[in-house]
Amino acid sequence: MTGQERRLHPRVNDETLSLTLNTGGFDTVTHTMNISASGLYCKLDREIPLMSRVRVVLMLPDPIKDGKAKSVEVEGVIVREHPVIIDGKIKHYDAAIFFDSLSSKDREVITQYIARKKL
Repeated sequence: MTGQERRLHPRVNDETLSLTLNTGGFDTVTHTMNISASGLYCKLDREIPLMSRVRVVLMLPDPIKDGKAKSVEVEGVIVREHPVIIDGKIKHYDAAIFFDSLSSKDREVITQYIARKKL
């Protein structure tokens, strides 16, 4: 059982997806490190406390529209966060966001994007 993937939705490493994150206290623009239909992992320029509610706007390439970006909006929760320290200084924060209110339509858009990336 060790080493076996237990995720409900497959994920793909992808550092190319732009996203906007809003916590109610601030907005920031960043990019994903990986993504699945249940959440994403990204870099942030400031610390966000665990279990904070966030609004995420993802920009996914749409193959039907010749690769132009399709906007997917979702709400989620910060479930993991830690500082990345380089040379004794905090460089950025890595954060995992669980999508807790993703429409079935948007879940399908993300699932199809991941399937294309895995080809």
